[in-house]
Amino acid sequence: MSFIVIGTGEIGYHVARRLSLEKKDVTIIDKDIEKIKKIQDTLDVQIVHGSGSSLKVLQDAGIQDADMVIALTDSDEVNIVSCLVANAHTKVSTKVARVRNLEYIYNYEIFKKGNLNIDLTINPEFEAVSSILKLLDVPGATDVVDFNEGRVKLIGCKVQNHIFSKGLRLDELSSKCRIPEMVVAAIYRSGEVIIPRGKDKIFNDDFVYTITTEKNIQEMMGFFGGSYQVVKKVMIIGGGNIAVLLAKEFEKRKIATKLIHSDETRCVKIAEELNKTVILHHKGEFEEILSEEYIEDTDIFIAVTDDEEDNILLSLLAKQKGAHKSIALIHNMTYSQLVSSIGIDLVINPNLCAINRILYFIRKGKVLSVASFYEKNAEAIEAVALETSDLVNKPIRDLKIPKDAVIGAILRDNELIVPNGSSIIFPGDHVIIFALSSAIARIEKMLMVKLEYW
Repeated sequence: MSFIVIGTGEIGYHVARRLSLEKKDVTIIDKDIEKIKKIQDTLDVQIVHGSGSSLKVLQDAGIQDADMVIALTDSDEVNIVSCLVANAHTKVSTKVARVRNLEYIYNYEIFKKGNLNIDLTINPEFEAVSSILKLLDVPGATDVVDFNEGRVKLIGCKVQNHIFSKGLRLDELSSKCRIPEMVVAAIYRSGEVIIPRGKDKIFNDDFVYTITTEKNIQEMMGFFGGSYQVVKKVMIIGGGNIAVLLAKEFEKRKIATKLIHSDETRCVKIAEELNKTVILHHKGEFEEILSEEYIEDTDIFIAVTDDEEDNILLSLLAKQKGAHKSIALIHNMTYSQLVSSIGIDLVINPNLCAINRILYFIRKGKVLSVASFYEKNAEAIEAVALETSDLVNKPIRDLKIPKDAVIGAILRDNELIVPNGSSIIFPGDHVIIFALSSAIARIEKMLMVKLEYW
């Protein structure tokens, strides 16, 4: 498949980077010379200088032969026009546009077939809010990914149980844990992702990525030592779209919410949109305000200002002053791993959330969902095993699964099956695969189906 990526901001660059690593045919369009120089030094892609809304530039980029156009500039209008031009002059099968204006998002019908014919619109702010809400559904988790329409989840959590102090082998877990429907898909330790086998050990302070059914989550979190406290009180710092969207969702869930912002005019406008949220305008030092507002009684503190450095510092301050957990909104992809290691419980990156949605449209085979863990260079994929794939009708031990990947679970008739070497995947089964980026291309090939299934 061939891809044209328009715009090389944070999202565009990392989408192109991921595709390049997987040996895809990628052409990038950007009008910023400095960004183009960076790409030339780091990515194996074709580059065209110019605006993505120009027909000539798109033709120079090979639009006539492209399978997908992904428009990710900072301009909604450029992104939409780029997709319209692609639709009018070529037979590009899939068109993706980043759209930040909420007026467009609230009137989603205009993007559907028969109107603008854009297959996917990406709003990073909406994606960030969705991720935060998923995390609140599993208090104590660092990552939550839904599979099988939410009935099965991939949960990331920190190990804090004394039985792991000297290490516990993976093949010894079943003797210590009475949860039959649970699979440890990956271990994250000291900046390295381990796809574990039976002899690998789990230690305290590791992060484990575990697949289990929804009914087992609380017991599983307790086993690894993660807290599972119901969220009743939230404090939000920030006055942008993400802050307001979160407050609206918390009101629906009857969570007591305080929203603090520095702009008095904006506070008045926010108050008109919300019903039960307490809106506070601050003028003084945040440390004083946090004390006055009883931060120690807050279950989760969420910093979603426009300044990611402020979000980091405020989240650390809130934790120091007694907040039970803190969440920081960060746009810089390279910050995520660092911030997680200095005491902030959760990091939300709207750009990474947007990338996850885009990857869903890129994958071959009948892929149902994709979650990307950028800082860990890994992905979790749920796909349907079709008759034409290489996964079916033979024991897993006979499959040529890359060493950097693992079949974490098999879902059959809504039942989670913990796979072993003798397990057989049948056509129609859903398989959940956790893989490092280096193995994605080979996994895609195993999932590949005949053209009539695409």
